[in-house]
Amino acid sequence: MKMNPLGRTGLMVSELCLGSMTWGSQNTEAEGHAQIDRALEAGINFVDTAEMYPVNPVRAETIGHSEQIIGEWFAKGGARDRMILATKHSGAGLGYVRDGAPISSATIAETVEGSLKRLKTDYIDLYQFHWPNRGGYMFRQNWMFDPSAQDKATTMAHMQDALGALQGLVDAGKIRAFGLSNESAWGTTQWLLKSDEGHGPRVASIQNEYSLLCRMYDTDLAEMSLNEDVGLLAFSPLAAGLLTGKYQNGAVPKGSRMDLNGDLGGRKTDRAFAAVQAYLDIADVFGLDPVQMSLAWCRTRPFMTSAIFGATTMEQLDRALGSVEVTLSEEVLDAINTAHRAHPMPY
Repeated sequence: MKMNPLGRTGLMVSELCLGSMTWGSQNTEAEGHAQIDRALEAGINFVDTAEMYPVNPVRAETIGHSEQIIGEWFAKGGARDRMILATKHSGAGLGYVRDGAPISSATIAETVEGSLKRLKTDYIDLYQFHWPNRGGYMFRQNWMFDPSAQDKATTMAHMQDALGALQGLVDAGKIRAFGLSNESAWGTTQWLLKSDEGHGPRVASIQNEYSLLCRMYDTDLAEMSLNEDVGLLAFSPLAAGLLTGKYQNGAVPKGSRMDLNGDLGGRKTDRAFAAVQAYLDIADVFGLDPVQMSLAWCRTRPFMTSAIFGATTMEQLDRALGSVEVTLSEEVLDAINTAHRAHPMPY
């Protein structure tokens, strides 16, 4: 398992990251612990969670359960020093958490304390803001994105306030690094500028959606990543399961994500299924597993720090882990680029 630098923090993280958002809904505590054990055995040292997890669906009564499951793994003797642990502050709009209060110095400290308590640890390696207070274009909002209501002065004051609170937590040893999620190139550079001015920790990473079907990161964000050492932590690298092929031809496996939440967060479109078929055909022609091809392709991207994948069965986990043994030829990469041109932005 290849290790990559996490920004300029000095921390090294595995090229695959184990996601936990099904633990506590689709997966039991025992299953979550088994996944952690298997992933660590395979060389993964990076686990991602969030205070709002699990999902599918998000419910008030399960908020924080994924963190609790990780905490119980530590409590049962799981070695803390074998894991780079990432979690997230939910921020504005999620009414189940702090009544939807935005990210601020007034919420950051209590949020970190809550996560530390559930995780049964003294520190968080990577603390991320789940989405920006000002909103953004992720989760299919790009089609009608309009930033004209944003107020720059408010945004700048918020960033300075939040960084000050984060610095206090860094100084106290409660967090080691700071990351963003669902952010834009402009937003990330503003956080970096505020850090350069001395207001708090430097952004180490950005966790945005990225897959063969969702490549919004490829332009401005890619340029920012490479020039500023802020690598991508790609979530949904299998496009919420679409790239496995299991939903083709109208199939909806019982207990699957589509069975539980219908449109896969807006990803279920006719164009998406056509695009998936193009990639399935490439995998078939070259004798590749489509899951492993999709994850191996993520490794080829110059801005990629780690691809975050989830599994609900050990078979799925082992299939994903096998991707690190796959190297894509130039012929495969050319075919993928051709398919991307034919099926851009399918959802």
